[in-house]
Amino acid sequence: MATPTAYVSFSPLRHPLSSPRLLQLPRLPKLRPPTPGRLAFRTRAMGKDLLGDFGARDPFPAELESKFGDKVLGNVDTEHRILIPVASALSLAEQDCSPVSHVQQPMSLDDAQKLLKKVVGWRLLEEESGLKLQCLWKLRDFKCGVELINRIYNVVEPTAHFPSLYLEPPNQVRAELWTSSVGGLSMNDFIIAAKIDRIKTSDLAPKKRVWA
Repeated sequence: MATPTAYVSFSPLRHPLSSPRLLQLPRLPKLRPPTPGRLAFRTRAMGKDLLGDFGARDPFPAELESKFGDKVLGNVDTEHRILIPVASALSLAEQDCSPVSHVQQPMSLDDAQKLLKKVVGWRLLEEESGLKLQCLWKLRDFKCGVELINRIYNVVEPTAHFPSLYLEPPNQVRAELWTSSVGGLSMNDFIIAAKIDRIKTSDLAPKKRVWA
């Protein structure tokens, strides 16, 4: 009968050999520590079983040349925490508007064109007073236009940075964004544009005609 140890003992009456004999079971390989420059993770399954190295890989040549291992501080028992990403790592719609000073310079055309790729349906207007963002919505009817303006207001009201909204009969809404205090565009305008992009408008759009 098997014992709790790593060996199994057989009785001489039942074993064909004349003397007791121990049958050695194969030992599990020992977990070796990661080699220098080798990324490795260890985690526990349900219970006390180690899964061993998980997701390990050898460093790339460029990583070795950068000597990234010399720049990392910490020990094997160092506590790691997931930090909230900084604003630059968040999408525009997840950022908050920041106060703008009247001495701040307006955004350049090159920077505005780069940020324009992060919002949907907006275009740049170059006017004498400065750059502006504009978006148009074709809706089902006048009532849907009023509903869209209310939805936009509910989204931008906590930010205190409001677009200029125009309800143009019979069924069009026009929104324009710019920062008057700087005489052009600021990051706040693109943040508001991204927040407006998240507003549901599919139920306000004109119904598609079905041709027989």
